[in-house]
Amino acid sequence: MPRVQSETTVELNIKKAFALSQTYGEVRYMWDPFVKEQHLLDGANTAAKGVKTITKSKHGLTMISEYITFKAPTHVGMRMIKGPKFFSSFSGGWNFTEVSENETKVVWRYNFVSRPKFLSNITDAIGIKILQRDIDQRLEAYANACKNQEIIDKLHID
Repeated sequence: MPRVQSETTVELNIKKAFALSQTYGEVRYMWDPFVKEQHLLDGANTAAKGVKTITKSKHGLTMISEYITFKAPTHVGMRMIKGPKFFSSFSGGWNFTEVSENETKVVWRYNFVSRPKFLSNITDAIGIKILQRDIDQRLEAYANACKNQEIIDKLHID
């Protein structure tokens, strides 16, 4: 299964670093260059294990995902329920490790299986290239948001 990963260390405590990564609506749109629209489904007010989301990307793709794990403030895992036809499966994980009181190591990963299977040598290589670029850009934007006091203040977390 192909995997892409990106990591950074941010000067923000682990609770705020985690919370920023799990924002929806206005705050998410302020920092995430990938997301055009994203919200929780089925009347959910907060993210949690089993909660589904819909994400529309700026690339024009739509994916319905489900949280398969939600352990604030250290880990989130999601899997695709329905999405672009070129993925037979897609999942992502975000890990947060406290380095110090105001510093957090952040690692984001995507795993995927492309289709059609008989073209996977080609489609996997293309997917790795595109997804690596996207995850790097998203994590860089996230790290910049961690430095933006206006965005951090919107989290309403001490």
